[in-house]
Amino acid sequence: MSNKLDQLKQFTDVVADTGDIEAIRRFSPQDATTNPSLILKAAELPQYQALIKGLIEAQSKGQRDAQWLQRAATQLAVEIGAEICHLVPGKVSTEVDARLSFNTDAMVAEGRYITELYQQKGIGKDRLLIKIASTWEGIQAAKILEKEGIECNLTLLFSLIQAAACADAGATLISPFVGRILDWHVARGLKPNTANDDPGVQSVIAIYSYYKQHGYKTIVMGASFRNIGEIEALSGCDRLTISPALLAELSEDQEMLVRQLRPDMHFSSHDKLELNESAFRWALNEDAMASEKLAEGIRAFAADQVKLEALLSEWN
Repeated sequence: MSNKLDQLKQFTDVVADTGDIEAIRRFSPQDATTNPSLILKAAELPQYQALIKGLIEAQSKGQRDAQWLQRAATQLAVEIGAEICHLVPGKVSTEVDARLSFNTDAMVAEGRYITELYQQKGIGKDRLLIKIASTWEGIQAAKILEKEGIECNLTLLFSLIQAAACADAGATLISPFVGRILDWHVARGLKPNTANDDPGVQSVIAIYSYYKQHGYKTIVMGASFRNIGEIEALSGCDRLTISPALLAELSEDQEMLVRQLRPDMHFSSHDKLELNESAFRWALNEDAMASEKLAEGIRAFAADQVKLEALLSEWN
């Protein structure tokens, strides 16, 4: 019998959640996703040092102001993304600066800029996903970019209300976070007995069923896993983005993997949500977990963006 990773690939598109080229070569995923935290880790790997040196040598240290550092960090993310594009047959997600998460116009401009940088390297729109936080402003930015043919991955998604708004905006893909939802509940005393009791797993199943019930084309890509039990419970989801450590664990497991989700399954009925900005903001405000984890995630990605820029500023 094939290992669980190979079995999973039979009914779910597997995406590598990493900027590590060697890990991507090893596991042969369909797509790959990056974020500021992963780019920061990748920037510290030996294989990227020559790339960073070449990027930095174009500027003298005296010219490295805040704007240059922001651009350099974006260019580095694109350079790494371009390397990954040569290794995966599908798409690579590159994230806009988290500090722009409440500025629609700035996110649109950044999405266009990232796309332009890729095109300068001969990589077209069809290979890209622009990754944007699922704030109201981020969802509106995605709506604009999608109309321009720039496909988007809405990330830091923790609730059905966010997912519904993303689908209404025509987002290509959403990344509902599993592990971070579990973390929030565990911190408050919850200890799930099985993966099916995991609130993060339950959230993704609810979103998946809502999309299939109402005929949305937006792709559901579960993300942020804490263990392979969560992955197994969501086997059959459109896509799953998985860290190298968990990809390795799946590849070493020879047990049978049973598919759990199918588009034609009978799900509990959920009325279609009618959303506007005030309804979205109120519903998100009323969901303590989602609002807290969204804010926490934006702060964490912004902090790692600052660390990445500091790393670039220190290069001689």
